[in-house]
Amino acid sequence: MAKADHHLIISVFFILLCGLLHPSHSTTDAFIYGGCSQVKYSPGSPYESNLDSLLTSLVNSATYSSYNKYSISGSTQQDVINGVYQCRGDLAMPDCATCVARAVTQLAPLCSQTCGGAIQLEGCFVKYDNTSFIGVEDKTVVMKKCAPSVGYDPEVMGRKDAVLASLGSAGGLYRVGGSADVEGVAQCVGDLSNSKCQDCVGEAIGRLKSECGGAVFGDMFLAKCYARYSTSGAHSYAKSHHGGHDEAEKTFAIIIGLLAGVALIIIFLTFMRKVFGRNGK
Repeated sequence: MAKADHHLIISVFFILLCGLLHPSHSTTDAFIYGGCSQVKYSPGSPYESNLDSLLTSLVNSATYSSYNKYSISGSTQQDVINGVYQCRGDLAMPDCATCVARAVTQLAPLCSQTCGGAIQLEGCFVKYDNTSFIGVEDKTVVMKKCAPSVGYDPEVMGRKDAVLASLGSAGGLYRVGGSADVEGVAQCVGDLSNSKCQDCVGEAIGRLKSECGGAVFGDMFLAKCYARYSTSGAHSYAKSHHGGHDEAEKTFAIIIGLLAGVALIIIFLTFMRKVFGRNGK
């Protein structure tokens, strides 16, 4: 097994262990969509090694940051790989780390030996590819879901339009809004500039209005952003309860400290074994 792949398995194991000790919201890991490129890489190739290193970096980074991007160069242009992850803006760091780890474990069977793959879970997004996509706006529709229409209610539709309008004008990468029984959320991937994010969210909101009409909820996921709304809790979006974040962060910090202590003990024992081995000789 490749060294990078070994590190990836260890990272994912410890992060998922933390997730078991501090379980995330039940919907955080729900699958929304996934897709893979048509181009394949050869087993044991430099690209496979670079992909393992990239995914390891994404998983490790998610323990302390809700967004990050990486690029790994190779001896040839064909071995270059880019990757990015983005957690939902309201997730606590332990939940973010758990979500990214789960996304990576699902990418492996979903996009086996493909040079590009993307997966969106309820709480996070992960993508890798051998093409340059970091910082590039992409308004391709990758997933659309509209609930059945229950008839036109002017008051409800007015509140829905008001919530969507507030999302469009809010600014920032992560946006939430609500009015009475209508709630909405929008988010861009962190590699987009403010202007590109604004344009992407505007496109998603425009499509929601035109394509979901009087539906009680609507989801519009573009390649680099999404916008969603729900009426009367028809499609509830998970929200982290910040009151419990302090305890979660303390638990997470304790676990990381314990793991670091174990790692130091292993390093010390390895060192002592080498010293006594030399003395024995």
